[in-house]
Amino acid sequence: MQRADIEGKSILITGATGQFARPLVAAYAGKAKVYAAARFGKAEDRAEIEAMGATPVRIDLSDPASLDALPEVDYVVNAAVAKTGDFDRDLKENAEGVGFLIAKCRNAKAFLHISTTGVYAYEGPAPRKESDPLGDNHRSMFPTYSIAKIAAESVCRFAAKTYAVPTTIARMSVPYGDNGGWPWYHLLMMQNGAPIAIHPEGPNLYNPLHVDDYVEKIPYLLGAATTEVTTTNFGGSQAASVEEWCAYIGELTGFTPVFQQDNAAFGALSIDTARMHALIGETRVDWRDGIRRMIQSLAPDALKAPA
Repeated sequence: MQRADIEGKSILITGATGQFARPLVAAYAGKAKVYAAARFGKAEDRAEIEAMGATPVRIDLSDPASLDALPEVDYVVNAAVAKTGDFDRDLKENAEGVGFLIAKCRNAKAFLHISTTGVYAYEGPAPRKESDPLGDNHRSMFPTYSIAKIAAESVCRFAAKTYAVPTTIARMSVPYGDNGGWPWYHLLMMQNGAPIAIHPEGPNLYNPLHVDDYVEKIPYLLGAATTEVTTTNFGGSQAASVEEWCAYIGELTGFTPVFQQDNAAFGALSIDTARMHALIGETRVDWRDGIRRMIQSLAPDALKAPA
């Protein structure tokens, strides 16, 4: 395993105001010169980024000219994503956008592109390897998402090889933490008695990735970057199903999950962790501890009193 030495270096984080990237900005701003890039449509987002000690930079990946505002940096973490449902817009921003971004940052020591396990074709509950078939996985909820992400990976590889930028593509599972995530939305649905759609072919397994773990592992993903482009799964070392974590949320809160089987629901997307472990090691946060901490942070009153 090789860890990129980000301390004292400059690092660009795109999608900086999003749920995944904002904790990265907060964690790295005290260690590196962080440039936090986003559209910054809300003044409060810019103020919050500045309060973290990072430098906000307004860009729009659908507008290559906006990238002129970016400085030269040592490292790039591209966590920006567009999922508007408009194919022209989402392909332009996700796929073309990453190409223009790599071209602009061609002198970086390493480039990390955050992709998704949503690029894999559904093939039942078996863990996905990086070499497994890709497909239009998320169309039922996000019509453009899987296709745009697959396209982005392809453009990322082309641009990285063209400009000889060491690059890692990380196919992320389910990020969550004290700032929310998919399990948090499930808690809200349980609280309101809303049905939770699950695929009939259970268990619906994923690899929840706690914010503490991805903050720790990002420098290792940067360290794994190669000019031939390293592609790896990126999730928690433990697999857990939607059914399991909803049941556990129920134990903690007293809310009862109501499951509704639906062939159009996302099916299982657990990952084969062999390559990931070889590159960045195992994650540390047990998913049960992470979910308890999430509820304690976001909805402490929902927790049942200890018996």
